[in-house]
Amino acid sequence: MNHPTAPPLPRTLLAMSAQIHGMLRTDPAFDRLTEVATVDPDLLVTDFDSAEAAVLAGTEVLFTHWGAPRLTEDALRRMPGLRAVVHAAGSVKAHVTDAVWQRGITVSSAAAANALPVAEFTLAAILFANKRVLDVAHTYRTERAPIDLLTFYGGYGNHRRTVGVVGASRVGRRVIELLRPFDLDVLVHDPFLAPKDAEALGAEPAGLDDLARRSHVVSVHAPELPETRHMFDDRRLALMRDGATLVNTARGSLVDTGALTRELVSGRLHAVLDVTDPDVLPPDSPLHDLPNVLLTPHIAGSLGNELGRMTAWAIDEVDRYARGLPFAHPVGPDELSRLA
Repeated sequence: MNHPTAPPLPRTLLAMSAQIHGMLRTDPAFDRLTEVATVDPDLLVTDFDSAEAAVLAGTEVLFTHWGAPRLTEDALRRMPGLRAVVHAAGSVKAHVTDAVWQRGITVSSAAAANALPVAEFTLAAILFANKRVLDVAHTYRTERAPIDLLTFYGGYGNHRRTVGVVGASRVGRRVIELLRPFDLDVLVHDPFLAPKDAEALGAEPAGLDDLARRSHVVSVHAPELPETRHMFDDRRLALMRDGATLVNTARGSLVDTGALTRELVSGRLHAVLDVTDPDVLPPDSPLHDLPNVLLTPHIAGSLGNELGRMTAWAIDEVDRYARGLPFAHPVGPDELSRLA
């Protein structure tokens, strides 16, 4: 009796930075890739120009991560059998070009997995901001003596504070979801979000200026687009109430760094900044030392063992492709224009 032969597993090639590849090779989640694809886990491409022609020509699925080389028309000509790009990280903007979709190549991203730690970081930032944790810690470190908390911080706390979420992205929606158990009032601004959909999320739709005026904490989760550059400029920052906190875990360009620096130096506003413009601030930037600023080097997204979650999601996508199923987390050209 003849038994049907299982279709061959897709020939898959790794494309990412050597550093990331080294980290993935030690992650137990990565081992499953060999079960769902024909892949050499030790073979890595960091530059399509120097890659072996036969390897590129035989590739059906490209498994990418941070540091993947750009998929230009020239690169794609060297991969005539390429049918899918599976990105084991968030944004694909750095390496996926229009030529990919013009060739009919499908794309998947683990952005939804990467959104989870960003939202968790944001939740912690919001709760800490409303409790003035940075201020209290700085004062306690300076005084090294009992502090009259009711006198200095009696007006702060997390009861019935207003949080403004800018951008109903994957992260923004997850932040709103995480805020539900708390006694907070949540506003949301997103030009692509209908009022009924905002209410379904559990947030009140608001114009951006109105959100800036009313919020005790403003958290930015919008994509980096020409129209969102410096969306928080001198004028809009001035609308924020005295003592409000700006949280930015999206992209540094969404905030005018000079304008925000002036507000922070004056002490009128507070900030939690995981991203800045430029990405690395100059050593003499006052933001490094201000007591009302928490400055971190882009750690809100997947870090350390959290990379394994994105890897697992991406391998699930390769498995779906191998079984002839559509991606669970596809990325298309229209969606790409609204992503970070």
